[in-house]
Amino acid sequence: MGSPVIACLGDSITEGSPEHDARRGGNEESQWTYWVARTHPDLELRNFGRWGERTDEIADRFDEAVHGADAIVVQGGINDIAQGRPAERAAENLRAIVRRAKERELRVIVANVLPWNNGGDDAAPKIRRLNELVAELARAEQVPLLDFHAALADPDAPDRIKDEWAHADGDHPSLAGYRRLGEAVSDDLLGALEAE
Repeated sequence: MGSPVIACLGDSITEGSPEHDARRGGNEESQWTYWVARTHPDLELRNFGRWGERTDEIADRFDEAVHGADAIVVQGGINDIAQGRPAERAAENLRAIVRRAKERELRVIVANVLPWNNGGDDAAPKIRRLNELVAELARAEQVPLLDFHAALADPDAPDRIKDEWAHADGDHPSLAGYRRLGEAVSDDLLGALEAE
């Protein structure tokens, strides 16, 4: 058997924005998947992240993403919050993706939402709520959870990405942030793939 193929389906955080654009290329080091692959070269990670997409739009790309895959990492939700949609709806959409993947007998891993430095006081409780719901769905669906939020949160201001890991745009990780994220979740992802 060859390398496990992992479809990474999500929004700009999976895509690697703003330094990498799935349609135009750019710096691959601006992708958390790049850093996981550096740590675990035996894994084949396929990046299906797209900037600006809500969870319902991410779900529309499910079939393309899972073609030929052994596992899937499901990530998304911040654009739902940015567009004023309820956290509950975003979580329902994520749950639907998880269930579709399980029906195809894929290994499924779900990721939570990063802090959002431009989100302000209004967004922080919505992100906390969505992350609670994502953790609940991971438990209920018995799938592993990658804690993207904890990987980049500032210990002194947990609703923000730590400055050294934040891009100047205030919405995404920097190159250092993507490296930190990939390296922080790398072993958890490998463990999830190896679990029974």
